[in-house]
Amino acid sequence: MSRIWKKISLPLLEYFLTGILFWPPLAASAQASPLNTGKAWVGEVSYGFQIPSGDLSARFGPNVSLGAGIQWMSQKSNWLIGVQGQFLFGQRVEEDVLSTLRTAEGFIIGNDRDPADIQLRERGGYLGIQVGKLFSLDQDNPRSGLRISLGGGILQHRIQIQKDPVRTVAQLEGDYAKGYDRLTNGPALYQWTGYQVFSKNRQVNFYIGLETIQGFTRGRRDWQFDLQQPYTSDRLDLLWGIRAGLTLPVYYGSTEKIWY
Repeated sequence: MSRIWKKISLPLLEYFLTGILFWPPLAASAQASPLNTGKAWVGEVSYGFQIPSGDLSARFGPNVSLGAGIQWMSQKSNWLIGVQGQFLFGQRVEEDVLSTLRTAEGFIIGNDRDPADIQLRERGGYLGIQVGKLFSLDQDNPRSGLRISLGGGILQHRIQIQKDPVRTVAQLEGDYAKGYDRLTNGPALYQWTGYQVFSKNRQVNFYIGLETIQGFTRGRRDWQFDLQQPYTSDRLDLLWGIRAGLTLPVYYGSTEKIWY
């Protein structure tokens, strides 16, 4: 079996490495100028800290956010357009949606008649497109400076019910948990303003700045057990925060060439 695996895996590995080395954008990047000129595809990963406002502040406390995205950057005018996604998660939930399941002492009783350890957490996400413009503040490096980005997409959030790993609570099993989770989503606007760096040697590329999200959301559950009614109200969910990220630009189409 191991001999067969070697015969299969080694050619696949060679094929994969050859594809990476000669993938057109990377090949173009290798032949281009060492300066950060030319058009580029820019991949990014980011981390953010956000504070809720509007209707969202009555449900959740501050949250953190992991993001990723990809953008296309123009050659001369430094326009950027692309897609971005964020995963939101937080530890503080202001609404006790399980209050109807608690005893007078505040416990939720499991199937073995002992208190179960049930925790409430925030989970959510944002996915959208954005358009940005980089305004250079450095004559020696036109790819570093103030960046402003605007966009739109979809914002979603819900209350995650963290179950006890040992005890089962029948009222929270399977689809019953959806009767408490306050699933909410809707269209959203996005803004980001900060400082972007694309180094001339292409080795240090990052950004940091302030972001805001305005979600025009709506409850999406036909019934919530604790409310004893549908959850379909309109909301205005706001997020304010700071976001920093690392970028990986792949340049192509540079007008300058290196001769060896």
